[in-house]
Amino acid sequence: MARPARRPGNVPAEATSFVGRERELAEVRGKLARARLVTLTGPGGVGKTRLAVRAATTLGRGFTDGAWWVELAEVREPALVSNAVLAALDLRDQVASEPRELLLAHLRDRKLLLVLDNCEHLGEAVALLVTDLLRTAPGVRVLATSREPLSVAGEHVAPVPPLPVPPADSTERQVSHNEAVMLFTERAAAGSGGFEVTAANQAAVVEICRRLDGLPLAIELAAVRTRVLTVEQIVGRLADRFGLLTGGGPGLPRHQTLRTAIDWSHDLLTPGEQTLLRRLCVFAGPFTLADVEAVTGDQALDPLSSLVDKSMVVKQEARGVACYRLHETMREYARRRLRESGEEDAVEARCAEHYRLACLEWTPQVRYRLAEWLGWMDLEIDNVRAVLRRCVARDDREHGLELTASLAWYWITRATSEGIRWFESLGTSGNPVALFLRGFLSVLQFDTAAARPVLDQAVTAARAAGLASFEAQALSMASVAANTAGDRTRALRLLQAAQAVATGPGDHPAAIAVLQARALGGLFTGDLEQVRQAASEGVRGSREVGDQYGLEMMLVNLACAALHAGELAETKPMCVEALSIARQIDDRVAQFCLLDILGCQAAGTGEPRRAARLLGAARSVRAGVGASVLPYLGPLVAEAAATARQTIGEQGFQTEFEAGTQLSRAAAIRFALGEPDRPDEQPAPVETPTLGKREAEVARLVADGLTNKQIGTRLLISEHTVDSHIRSILTKLGAGSRAQIAAWIARR
Repeated sequence: MARPARRPGNVPAEATSFVGRERELAEVRGKLARARLVTLTGPGGVGKTRLAVRAATTLGRGFTDGAWWVELAEVREPALVSNAVLAALDLRDQVASEPRELLLAHLRDRKLLLVLDNCEHLGEAVALLVTDLLRTAPGVRVLATSREPLSVAGEHVAPVPPLPVPPADSTERQVSHNEAVMLFTERAAAGSGGFEVTAANQAAVVEICRRLDGLPLAIELAAVRTRVLTVEQIVGRLADRFGLLTGGGPGLPRHQTLRTAIDWSHDLLTPGEQTLLRRLCVFAGPFTLADVEAVTGDQALDPLSSLVDKSMVVKQEARGVACYRLHETMREYARRRLRESGEEDAVEARCAEHYRLACLEWTPQVRYRLAEWLGWMDLEIDNVRAVLRRCVARDDREHGLELTASLAWYWITRATSEGIRWFESLGTSGNPVALFLRGFLSVLQFDTAAARPVLDQAVTAARAAGLASFEAQALSMASVAANTAGDRTRALRLLQAAQAVATGPGDHPAAIAVLQARALGGLFTGDLEQVRQAASEGVRGSREVGDQYGLEMMLVNLACAALHAGELAETKPMCVEALSIARQIDDRVAQFCLLDILGCQAAGTGEPRRAARLLGAARSVRAGVGASVLPYLGPLVAEAAATARQTIGEQGFQTEFEAGTQLSRAAAIRFALGEPDRPDEQPAPVETPTLGKREAEVARLVADGLTNKQIGTRLLISEHTVDSHIRSILTKLGAGSRAQIAAWIARR
C-alpha cells in the first residue's frame, strides 16, 4: 500500500484576500532559513497574524510534518501553554502526567514549523517552552507573533511595519500599486458590494490611508464604512478626530493612531451596539449568540450581526455552530470601555454565573449525552477556565470545586493533568466527589502512588457523608489502582468492599464502576470468565441507559477476553462497535487499545500486512497520549508482531508498520473499521492560474492603473472586449477587484 499523501498541519484558511507584504514575506523566509526561531513583532492591529498565516501556508510545504498553528490569545494561564500546543498538534493530555514532556517527546524527531500566535501576555512561559523545544527537537522551527521579542537565545526578530502609504501628491500609478490603498479597496469592495479607486475619489482614499498610518486593522475598519459613507465623508470625520488630538502638530504615535481609529469607528455605533461591544470582552474564548443573550440579558442578534458587518467582531464556525470572538486588540479596547462604564464587575459576575449554571445543569446528564456535551465543552472550555480562575482568585472553593467536578468527563477524555491542577489549586480536602475524581485522574495517568491516598480519603469522606454511590466508586477505583500496581490481595479486598456498598442496578455509575473493577481484575489475573460475566453485564446496563463511555469500556474488556481466549471471530465485531464509539467521543486511550487488539486479531487470522499497519497506527496514537501498551495486552501485541514478521519478513513488516505510524488518526480508524479513505481530507493542490497572452497584457495594464478605455486604446480593442477579458481574469484568479489583479501581477 502506498504511503498516505495527506500533508499534516492545521494552519487556518485565510478568510479574506492577502494584500502585499512581499518584502516582509521574503524577510521571514530568509530568517527562517538561517534561524530556528523568528518572532514577528509590532503593535496590535499591524497585521502580524495575517503575515504569519500567509508565511506558514507557503513555507509549510517545505516541512515533512507540516505547519502547525497554536492560538495563544485565549490562553490566560501560563501553566497551560504546553496544553495549548498539545491540543493544536492533535495530541491529548489524557494519560501523560506532564504535558510538556509528552510534547517534547512527540516533537523530538519531527520536522515541522510551529507557529505560536499572540505570545505577548505569556512571554516567560512561551520563552521557556521554546527554549526546551529548540534544545530537544532539532527539526522544529518556530515562528512567533508578539508585541515584543521573546528574548530567547538564537531568536531572530522581524519587526512588522504598517503598510507603506502613498505620498500626498501620488500619481495614478503610485496609488494603484500602493499596498495600503489595495487593502482599503479590497475591504471596501467586499463591504459595500462594489468599490473602485477613481480619479474623483483617489485623493480621499490616499488621505484615509495616510491618516491611519498604514495600520491594517484601522484601514479595514474605515473601509467597511463605505457602506454608508463616501470616502470624502470618512476623510472629514477622521480629520476632525485626529485634528482635535494633534492640535495641528505632528501625527500621533502608531498605538494611539489605532486607538483613535477604533474610537472613531466605535463612536459611529448605535448606543446598543456600543454596549454590546464592551460587554463582549468578558468572554475569554469563542462564544455563541445564546451565551451573549444569557450574559447581557438582551436580544443580541441584530447588534451582534451589525458588529460582525463592521469588522469589530469575528464570526467563525466550530462543529457546525456559529460562534464569535473578538480580535485581541478589539478585546483590549472593549475591556477599557467596560471598565470606564463602571459595569465591569457586574458583567463579569453574570458571565461567570452563566457558565457555572450551564455546567451544573448539564451535570446529571453528561454521561448519557457525552458526545454532545464534549462538543459543547470543546467550544466553551476557555470561557469555563476563566470562571475557574475567578474562583481561585477569590478563594471561592465551594463553587470552584463544584464547577471542576462538573467537568469530570472533559478531564477524563481531554485534559487529565489540567483537571488535577485545578483540583490542587482549589484543594480537595473533605470533598468526597473531588477526592474521588482526583484519584480517578491519577489512575488514568497510571500514577498509582498518587491515587492510593487520595482514593482512601475519598472512601472515608463519602462514608462520613452517607454518599454510598461515591464510596462504591472510590473503592472500585482504588481496586483498579491496586491491580495496576500489582497488589492483587488489596485489589480483591477493595473490590469486595465496593460490591458490598454498591446500592444496586438503579445506581448506574456505582454499578458500572464495580463491574469495571471486576473486569480489569479478571484481565490482570487471567480469569477470563470473570471478565466475560462482568463486561457482559456492563454492556447490557450501559446500553439501557445510553452510557457511551461505559459501553465502550465494557466492549474493550470483552474483546480483550475473546482475544486472550483465541476467539478471533468474536473479537472483531466488539472492537468495531467500541472503536466507533471511541471515535465519536474522541477517547484516545480506547482508540489505541482497540487498534492494538485489531492488530492482534489480524495477525491471528492471516492478515500480516494489515496487522503490521494497525500496530503501527496504535503506536502512533499511544504516543499521542503519552501511554504504553496496556499490561494485559503487551504479550499479545509482541506475539502478533512476531507472527507478522515471520510471514512477510522484517522489511515487509517495517514498511507496513511505518505506513501505519504515518496515518492520521482519522485515517487509521477508518482503516481499522474497513471504511473507504476520504480523498476530501487531502489538501487541494496549489494551482498557478494561467492567463492567455491577451489576458496577460490586459492584466499588466490593469496593474499599471489604466482604465478600460485606456487599455482598449493601447491594445486597439473595444472597451467591451477589455471588459470581457477582465471578467475572465477575475474568474481565473478567483479575484473580486482590479486591485487583486494588480496584487497578483506584483507578486509575479
